Amino acid sequence: MSTYAEGMGVATGIAFDSAENLYVGDRSGTIFKIGKDRQIFVFATIEPSVSAYHLAFGPHGDLFVTGPTTSSFDSVYRVSPAGEVETFYRGLGRPQGLAFDADGRLYVAGSLGGRRGVVRFDKDGTPQQFLSGPGIVGLAFTPSRALLVATNSALYRVDVGITGRTLP
Repeated sequence: MSTYAEGMGVATGIAFDSAENLYVGDRSGTIFKIGKDRQIFVFATIEPSVSAYHLAFGPHGDLFVTGPTTSSFDSVYRVSPAGEVETFYRGLGRPQGLAFDADGRLYVAGSLGGRRGVVRFDKDGTPQQFLSGPGIVGLAFTPSRALLVATNSALYRVDVGITGRTLP
């Protein structure tokens, strides 16, 4: 094991873009971009999180970010390749892990209308409850078309028949 990069505050949440740059979220509100040469740049700033950031790249190269706060009405952010931040959706309770399927739909661990689980956003940005369950903090699609969901104490496999987005 060796150090890849240092000096990014409380680093949480990581994702690679298609050019192999690494993005890291600092709980204080900074998203860092680390080039292949390991130079660190401030890429974007968003609202601080009380626990951690979660990052995933969408099918068009935008970085999607969640970071729960003390509010029950949190946002999912979309950050353009130029670092411009916009609110993709506001209204989830404690949004955390996120992933995309092969059709470009976004899945987020969080609460919608008081129901905890996984929320799916259709391509037009409309949310709907996809999976119910308490304490889900992370998720990932498997090659066998299942969804792995993580809680603070266990990892569950749910056969959903959906192909996850593959990285370019």
